[in-house]
Amino acid sequence: MIYPLRTISLSACLLAAVLVLSCKKAAAGFIIVAPAANPAFGANSANASSWLAGAHAGYNWQQGAAVFGFETDLQGTHLKSSMTGGLMHNPPIVPPPAGDFAATTASIDWYGTFRGRLGVTAGQWLFYGTGGLAYGGVSLNSNFTTLGLTTSAQTSDTRVGWVAGVGLEYLLKPNVMLSLGYQYVDLGNISVSSSTSGIVGASAVTLGQAASVHAQFQAVMAGLSWRFAPALSSPWAGGYAGGQAGGAWGNSAGATYSSSSQLLPSDVRLKREMVLVARRSDGLGIYRYKYVWGENVYVGLMAQEVALLHPDAVARDPLSGYLSVDYGRLGLPLIRVP
Repeated sequence: MIYPLRTISLSACLLAAVLVLSCKKAAAGFIIVAPAANPAFGANSANASSWLAGAHAGYNWQQGAAVFGFETDLQGTHLKSSMTGGLMHNPPIVPPPAGDFAATTASIDWYGTFRGRLGVTAGQWLFYGTGGLAYGGVSLNSNFTTLGLTTSAQTSDTRVGWVAGVGLEYLLKPNVMLSLGYQYVDLGNISVSSSTSGIVGASAVTLGQAASVHAQFQAVMAGLSWRFAPALSSPWAGGYAGGQAGGAWGNSAGATYSSSSQLLPSDVRLKREMVLVARRSDGLGIYRYKYVWGENVYVGLMAQEVALLHPDAVARDPLSGYLSVDYGRLGLPLIRVP
């Protein structure tokens, strides 16, 4: 591989330095090349736990020891599954480059339910099961950066799912109830993906990422309710409203960060403005040139010349027919142009 120079035109001093290094070290096998780009890749996952607080209202009917009715609630929370890092390189780079970055966040900031309830009383106690519709706001954001390239993706949606749970209530006073409830909420899955590509050094680099979250969580809440019961009604019958608070956990999220790097072809048919700046002792020329699609200046070899002297270091793309040079096979130490 080869490094792009920092400026489009080489200054006289820099070109002279290149010539001196190339000619002086040619016999020792030195050449201005660079290894293939080595982008990061990896994966990560996270779960979350959070507080929640909200309000509820409902209505009960009672027949003997059986109590049935409906309830609706709405909670605010901050169930945020956040992950950073999880990147690696192949071969490894120690320490990791400072520019590597990966972060994915999945959040549930509120949710509500509309449920049926069925229970049985035992004195001042009510034991019940519940289930029904759930809905809530779910967001997912993911960012991946390596080798100066960045790809990002985000989405936010109000999701609809289901809820099931159990609970108990205690009739503290005829119009005051204490409660403890458990809910299992599933708002389904959402996912995002994105990709980008660019030229890094003399490599074509492609980044991709895919993130997803299963917006499923469990919640335990304690509450206080006031009954608005008609006169002479059954102990548990009538409407009620109140507030609740507790904790939640879940919201499992994961992300995969992928990358690939491919040497740019060293084929003379893809180069322009070629200038010979030095020649190695084995006859290989060192050239300054530009690719036909850009203005960056590179210093490296011509695949057609390498094929004549070192055919095992040249590969032909089966689709395009263009030639690439495997600099590693040439056993060349590296000199990077500042």
